Amino acid sequence: MKGDLRSAVFVTSWPAYLIVAAGALIMLTPFYFMFVFATHSRTEIFNLPPPLWFGDHLIDNLTNLTERLPLWHNLGWSIYVALASTLLTLLFCSMAGYAFALFEFRFKRSLFALVMATMLLPSFMNMIPTFMIMDVLGWIDQHRALYIPGAASAFGIFLMRQFALTAVPRELIEAARMDGCGEFAIYWLIVLPLLRPALGTLGLITFIASWNNFIGPLIVMRSVENYTLPLALRSMQSTTNTEWGALMAGAAIATIPLMILFAVSSRQLIAGLTTGAVK
Repeated sequence: MKGDLRSAVFVTSWPAYLIVAAGALIMLTPFYFMFVFATHSRTEIFNLPPPLWFGDHLIDNLTNLTERLPLWHNLGWSIYVALASTLLTLLFCSMAGYAFALFEFRFKRSLFALVMATMLLPSFMNMIPTFMIMDVLGWIDQHRALYIPGAASAFGIFLMRQFALTAVPRELIEAARMDGCGEFAIYWLIVLPLLRPALGTLGLITFIASWNNFIGPLIVMRSVENYTLPLALRSMQSTTNTEWGALMAGAAIATIPLMILFAVSSRQLIAGLTTGAVK
């Protein structure tokens, strides 16, 4: 009976599986060619038809890449900025979301509406003000300019608030206060563990966004040694003499950590988003 039911489900849903498989193939094709081109020379890449399988120039491309860029410094700065941005965002957004969800204070609704209104602004509108503020603070070419300004994102505050409204019982907070527990201790020992699914989701989103950030470093960074990896790879491009094999090798290096992270934590990402939506 179960076998017949499964067969019937497969027969009726195979068009959906086919569409999903086709979409996955289309999305994965650029990644496949990126890894293939990372193993070929520039001349081979521009052959017609282009190479469809891996070549034997990977070591040459990596050597060319490390000669043109301080690659490992750039990779280290990308890791540092992404981790710092993730940790600060989790800290400040969880505190703000908890406050908006379970505290009562004047202008609470107005302040939350103001925070949400910032999500309506196009990101390019922040470029000039961000540069001017960083210049006044003396943070030009400083990595703190990449993770401190965005440490309290409107999306993160919204996600934490929505999750805290249902995941954190008010009775538990009141009981902890009656037992003499301080506000920060309540946040650290009670609230944060209950927010763990949402924290995992927000942490993944923030890390990926920070890792892929190109505009931020382009605005404030000046020296190649301090570039993050996306900006460093972009600096290799020229109008006449771009080593595309080396560039593809660098892009592959930049992509591999994200692929591993997503493969390990995709269930956490989806579960956190859907849990918040259902609740």
